[in-house]
Amino acid sequence: MGIQGLTSFIDHCGTIVKYDHFRNSKVVIDGSNIFHFLYFNPSVDQQHGGDFEDQVCKFFKALRDCGIEPYVIIDGGSDPTDKKFETLRKRAESKIDTANMLSKGLIPTLARQVFKEVLSSLGVPFAQALSEADQEIASLAQRWKCPVLSNDNDFYIFDIQAGFLPMSHFKWQNASVQNYIPCKLYTTTSFCRHFNINRQLLPVFAAIAGNDYVNLDKMGFPFRLSIAHKDLRHGTTQGGGGRQPRQDDHNSESTHSGDAPPPGTEALDNVHLLIGHGENNMDAALQALSQGIETYQIQPGCLERFFNDGEAPDPGLLPDHLSVLPDWTLLPLTKGTLPPYMIYILQLRPVIQGIQVEDHSLPSGNITSRPIRQVFYGLLLGEGREVEEYDREGKNLTSSKVKAILPSAAQLLQLDTLDQRLEVFLETLGVSQSTLNGVPPHLGLPVAVTYYWQRHAHPRPDRPLLQALLLGLVAANDSSPSCVSGFIEEGLVLERMRGLIQRPAMSPDLGVAHVFSQWNRCMRDGLDLNQLLCLPLPEPQCACPAATQLIQPSVVSLLESRLYKGTLVHQLVDQLRGGVTPDSLLMEDPSSVQLYRTTGQPDGPSTDSGAGGRRGC
Repeated sequence: MGIQGLTSFIDHCGTIVKYDHFRNSKVVIDGSNIFHFLYFNPSVDQQHGGDFEDQVCKFFKALRDCGIEPYVIIDGGSDPTDKKFETLRKRAESKIDTANMLSKGLIPTLARQVFKEVLSSLGVPFAQALSEADQEIASLAQRWKCPVLSNDNDFYIFDIQAGFLPMSHFKWQNASVQNYIPCKLYTTTSFCRHFNINRQLLPVFAAIAGNDYVNLDKMGFPFRLSIAHKDLRHGTTQGGGGRQPRQDDHNSESTHSGDAPPPGTEALDNVHLLIGHGENNMDAALQALSQGIETYQIQPGCLERFFNDGEAPDPGLLPDHLSVLPDWTLLPLTKGTLPPYMIYILQLRPVIQGIQVEDHSLPSGNITSRPIRQVFYGLLLGEGREVEEYDREGKNLTSSKVKAILPSAAQLLQLDTLDQRLEVFLETLGVSQSTLNGVPPHLGLPVAVTYYWQRHAHPRPDRPLLQALLLGLVAANDSSPSCVSGFIEEGLVLERMRGLIQRPAMSPDLGVAHVFSQWNRCMRDGLDLNQLLCLPLPEPQCACPAATQLIQPSVVSLLESRLYKGTLVHQLVDQLRGGVTPDSLLMEDPSSVQLYRTTGQPDGPSTDSGAGGRRGC
C-alpha cells in the first residue's frame, strides 16, 4: 500500500519519531519492502541484473551482531477484491518506461528466488503471506510486542504497541561497537500526543489522505496533509456523539468484537469537516472511507503457528477468498517453495507479467516462456480454461487470454510418481532424458531450460550468447566456497571470471539484454513448474550454497549468484565476441572443460542453422 506524502509529513514534524539504539529484540520485517530497499543500493549493478547477495548477508549479519532476531514476511497474494489492481497496473506501465530507458529501477526476474535462498542459507526465519503481508506483519508484531521494520508508511497508521522502525532511518551499516543499530522509532502514541488527537482517528486520517485502496481526490474531494492535523483535532470533540477515548487509551491487541463498529468509524459522522461539502457523492466517499478504515484494523494472523511450530496455517482460520487453495499447497506456499501467483490463478484473477530490460521493438520476452506457463495453468485449472495475462506490447501494457494446456504425459499424472512428474516437465520443455546424461543433477533444470530457450527465443541467441551463459553456469559449478581462517576459497575458474567483473561496468547491450531477459523468464517459469510438480529435478541454487559457513562472527561474505550473474555474463559476451575462446577462459581445467562441453551439446535444433542434430559450443 502506501499513503502519498505521509512520510515527508511526519519527518517534517520532527519530534514524532524518536532516536533509538535498537538491539536485543525480536523484529518483524516487511520482507518485500526490505528486499527492494537492499536491491536498489548504489553498489548493486542493476543495469546488468547484478546480484545483491552481499547486501542481504551484510544486513542480517548486522542484525545478528546486535542481538536482533529477525522474522521476515514476504508478500504472497493480494486482497480478494482486486482494489489494488489499478495500482499494480500503473506500476507495470511505469516499469515499461524505465526498462525502455535502460535505467535503474527494475528487479531481475530471479532476484526474489535469490533473496529467499539467502534467507534460508543464513537461517533467517521467513514466511510468504497467503494474502497481502501488511496485516500479517502488524498482527505478528502486536502478538510478540516487538516493532516492525519497513519503509511502507502504512505502518505509521497500524496501531502497533512496540512501534515502527522506518528503514530509511535504520542505520544498519553503522552498527556500533556497543552492538546497537542507530535508528528512529515511531509509535502511534507519539503521533497522537503531538497533535492531541484520538488514536482511533488515525485510520480515518489515512483513508482520507488516500492509499492504494481509497483516493478521495479522484472522487472530487481534495485533501492536503499540510492541514490535516488541524482538521483531525475536530474529531476529538465532535465525534459521533459517544464517549471519545482519551489519547492514551490503547487496546494492546487492536481488535474489535461483536457488533461494535471498528474504531474510527464514529468519526465518519463528521467527515465533512475534513473533506468539505459540495455536489460530489458523499455517500460513495463515506463507503470508500469505511472500507479504507477497515484496512488498518489489526486482525488475528495465521503465521505465528508457522514460525513457532513450522506448521501450515489452519485452513479453518483463513479468509473465505483463500478457500480455493488445496490444503496440500498451504505449507509450501507459506514456506515460499510454491510461487505466490498461483493463488491468483486459482482465484481466476488477472496476472501481470514481470517487466525487464528489453528491446521494445520486439515482442515481450515473456512470450518465449508462455508455453511453460500454459502447462502450469493446465495443472492448476485443467485443460481449456483461460487465464488473463497483462504483458508489454511495444511500450504499452495490454491484456490477453492464455489457454491452459496439458502435455500428454500429464493426462494421468500422479504426483507421487517421480518418473511421471519428470516426464511432464521434460515434455513441456521439449527435452529428452538422454539430453541430461552426464549433467550434474543440480544443473539438470537450468540446462533443460537453456535448451528450451535456444529453440524458442526470438531472436535466436548467437554462439557467444550461449557460450557466455554456459560459461557462467560452469564457473558457478566450479565454485565450492569454503571459509578458511576467515577467507573465502573459490575455484580457479570463477576466480578468473571475477577479474572480468572488476572492470568498469559497461553500458548494457540492448540486444544482449533482450535475449538474456528471455532466458531469465524461461528459468523463472521452469522453476515454478518444477515446484508445482514437487521437484522432479533438483532445484538449482540461484545463490551461494555456503552462506551458513560464511556467515561467522568474523566474516562478511561476498557471495556470487550460483545460477545467473548478469554482470559476469554480459562481460563474457563482450570477451567472446572479441575473439577470446571458452577454453582460455576455463584455463584448460579438464573438469570444467568437460562440464562445459557436456552442457553445451543439446539434442535438438542448432541455434545457428535451425537444423536438427548435435552441435558443440
